[in-house]
Formats: sequence, structure tokens, C-alpha cells
Amino acid sequence: MPPDVASRIAAGEVVERPASVVKELVENAIDARATKIDIECRRGGIDLICVADNGTGIPSSQVEIAFRRYATSKIGSINDLVNVRSLGFRGEALPSIAAVADVEISTCIEGEPLGSYVYLHGGVVAQKESKPRAQGTTIAIRRLFRHFPARLKFLKSESTENSHSALVISQYALAYPLVSFSLLMEDRLALRSPGSGDVRDVVTQLYGTELGKAMVPIDVSLDSLHLTGLIAPASLSRAGHGHQSTFVNQRWVRSPLLQRAIDEAYRGLLPEGRHAIAILNIELPPDRVDVNVHPSKAQVKFADEQSMFRAVREAVRTTLSKTSIASEAQHLSSWGSTSTQSTWAVHESEPQTPAFETGLIPPSTDSASIPPLRILGQIATTYVVAEGPDGMYVIDQHAAHERITYDRLIERREGREPEIQGLLEPLAIELTPAEDAVLGSLREEIATLGFTLEPFGGRSYLLRSIPAVLAGGDAASVLREILLDLSRGNQPHTLEGLAETAACHAAVRAGQTLSPQELRHLLIQLEQCTQPRTCPHGRPTIIRFSLGQLERLFGRRA
Repeated sequence: MPPDVASRIAAGEVVERPASVVKELVENAIDARATKIDIECRRGGIDLICVADNGTGIPSSQVEIAFRRYATSKIGSINDLVNVRSLGFRGEALPSIAAVADVEISTCIEGEPLGSYVYLHGGVVAQKESKPRAQGTTIAIRRLFRHFPARLKFLKSESTENSHSALVISQYALAYPLVSFSLLMEDRLALRSPGSGDVRDVVTQLYGTELGKAMVPIDVSLDSLHLTGLIAPASLSRAGHGHQSTFVNQRWVRSPLLQRAIDEAYRGLLPEGRHAIAILNIELPPDRVDVNVHPSKAQVKFADEQSMFRAVREAVRTTLSKTSIASEAQHLSSWGSTSTQSTWAVHESEPQTPAFETGLIPPSTDSASIPPLRILGQIATTYVVAEGPDGMYVIDQHAAHERITYDRLIERREGREPEIQGLLEPLAIELTPAEDAVLGSLREEIATLGFTLEPFGGRSYLLRSIPAVLAGGDAASVLREILLDLSRGNQPHTLEGLAETAACHAAVRAGQTLSPQELRHLLIQLEQCTQPRTCPHGRPTIIRFSLGQLERLFGRRA
């Protein structure tokens, strides 16, 4: 295979997007024992990614070697592969990056009178000279994927790519609280961690003072496993796993196994669909974990996955039992009714007809509408059961409320301004770097939904108005979930995409008990929707069992 083809294949495994480059360079800086790492990105990282550190540096004689494939100072023998302690060790990151971008590196080690400067174009050294520099390394990546239009085509918007890079820096700031990180994006400071050594200080910088104060330390040893970090009260849970950070020997990993273990530890304390906030680092012997199962080292494989699952679950559960966190969650037994009553309160002024009193829905001439229904009750606190003129109807309460909320959020499409409710007291919110990066390019779309945000310094904002359909609920959490989904590329950056995300996170959940009055409100509003039979994602909101089907099921008809 020609060398240039091989290098491009290797680059495709390692350099998926700008955030991949950021991750590799930051890991190298950490391995070089840097205590200060400054990162800068421009145009989402396509024009420039610059990482500067005060680490040990690279000797002048080894700078060019560092850009050769399989060249690494971190692996000396086959035994080192099962005792990996460094973050980077494959020896492919730098040559892979150089294969898809122009690279400048300036570096100096302790005791050298001058440092080295090297410029690589197309993976080949084009310039080399000695230059003065303080101890450490600066690497600038320019024009990423310039000669790879196919790869550029699959990148997301600049704000999305920035958010991925911000997520990488946020995670390593949490994993290495002794290191001071700064992240500059489009000439704006997105993150600065203090490097104090206290992970709580990093949490405060990333997620705000309230969460920083509320987090509870966890420090549990089980056999050869040592688990440390912070966990949050159940009252500060989130709709997704976006606020769960898991590290193995200070290596950031995405592990469904660890996520399940954390979720299982909180079982019974959180409503369905909510997830704990946790920052956990698992220290264990290197031979009990394989960090070489993924090209970008984003995943790991444990020698005994079941033991790991039980250990993490029990460690978190033990910490919960020793704190007041569990008692804080006792009020969640009434969370469903409290939350839905406040959510539905905005509709209390609707006129009550004879149809409202009997639970019937007025008929409509629209062929897509639902017929008059008589509510019979709820099944599994998830589905509404009703009788219609031609059989039995089962309504998914979450999907139905999604459709209702979505339609009200995008009323502007029908030539009407969406209802907006101003807040008597503005709500201060602190965004993460990833969320803030997304907001920067979507301020107008967010405002169109009804969220009015006023900059309040750094990544802080004052929320002054919200969509009226979210009144009484936790609109700030809905806004955060919108920004989180967008930062991960889970939704298109359109008004409809934003409304879908908002509707999903604001809708009543499966498992919430609704009163008969709330059930009637749900069906009245669903009947008024333009497409009442499906949610915004296309799932059915309502399913009919005809009288004929019921008769056949019970053997009354052949």
C-alpha cells in the first residue's frame, strides 16, 4: 500500500473531526506533565487549533521523529501494552493529524538554550529552525481537511464543532483539576479552570455555583478498585446522560456499562427518564482494563464487566445511603402530580363545556382529528384509555403532550406570534462551554421560540421570558436540554428541530400520574392540534382497537 494512502487511512481512524485533534493534543500535553494548557479554536477548529503547554517539551533531535508513524516514547516493550498509564501511546496521532492539515510545532526542553520550530505540509517537513521558547510545546493545526472536501462535507456547523471541542476540554478539566485549562473560541474565552486541585471548583466553573455546592464527594475502595469524584442530589437530575462524566485512571471514556451502573444506583430516587449528575474516576490496575480497543481510545473494555458494574453501583449506592441525598428525593414520590399540576395550570382558564364535564371531545370535520372520547382511566401511569363511538382508544400521554407543546411553540408558522410569558424576576443561568458555543450561533432561533436571554458576563445569562406553553414548568432545564442536544448534533439547527427538542423535554413523562381533570385537558388540547395522531417525531399518539377487533380477540366473531 502506498505510504500516502496508508497515512490517510490512519488519519481517518484518529481524526474524525476537529474535536479529535483537540483531544489528541491535550492528551499529549497532559502526558508531558503540563500544569497549564491553553487551547484556541477558530471557525470550529477548521482554520486553527492551537494547543500550548508548559510541559516537558520534545528534544530537538526527536521533533521530526514524533511525526513518524508508530513513533512513541510511551511504549518500550510488549509488557507496557498491558500496563498503560499514559493517555496517548499509539504513536499515530501526530502523523495522522499532519496527513490532513498543515502543522507548526514549537517546543523546548529544560536545559536547552534554544527550542525547535518545525513546519509540516502534507505530512512532510517543509521548514525547520531553532527558535527561543520557554519550556513546553505549542502545536498549531491549520487548514484542517483543506485537501479532503469529502471529510469537510460531513462536518457539522462551526458552533456544533466548537461544542464538541468544548466538551473535550470540559471533561479533561474535570479529570485533571490540578491542571489549569483555558479555551478560546472565535476570540472569546469559553472556559478557564483554576487548576486548584479541587474538582468542585471545576464543576462550579462548568455548571454553576448551585451545582458546585450541592455535589457530594464519593470516595470508596472495593478490592483493587478505588472510586472517587462527586455525585449530585436526585433533585438536580437531568433528562439525559450529558452531565455524567466517567473516567478510568483519569482517562475520559464513554461507557454504557458505567452509565447503567450509575442509573441503577439511583433507582427509586429518580423519576423515569431522569438521570443522575455524576463525575466519577475509577482507579484500577492497568491489567484489568484494555484501553486499546478503540482508535481514539474513547472506549475501554474491563476484564470483568459484571464485577465492575456491581462495584460502581454499590459504591454510588453506599455513598447515597450515608448522606441526606436519599431523603431529599422522598418528595419525588409526588413529583409527577406536582409537576403536572403546575404545567397544566396555564390551561385552567379554558371554558368548560358539557363535553368537558363528561370527558367527551367535541367532534371535528378534520379527517385527521380524533373522535369524541370518554376517558376510562390510565394504564401504567403512561397510557390514557378511552372509549370512542367505534371502539377503544389508547393514548400515549407523553407523545400526545409532545404534539400539543410542539404545535404551540411553532404557531409563528401559521402566521401567529407564539405566546411568550415574561418573568417577573429574571432567572440567572450559567451555561457550560459546549452549551454556550451552540447558543452563540442560534440566539435568533432560540428567541423565536420565546426564550429571551440577556448576557450577564462570561457564560452567564439572564432568562427574561419563556414560551407561555412552558409556564409553570422548569423552562430553564428545557433550554439546557435544547442546547445539550444541539451541541451533540442530535437535532437540526432549525426552528422545527428546536421545537421538537423543547417539546420532548417539556412534555409529561411516562410514569406520571395525571388527575381526571388533567387527562381531559390533554385530550381537549390534542383534538385541537393540526396533526393530533402523531408526535413531532412521527410516533403515534393514539391507537384504536375497533369493536370488531375486540370481538375477534374475545372469540365473539370469527
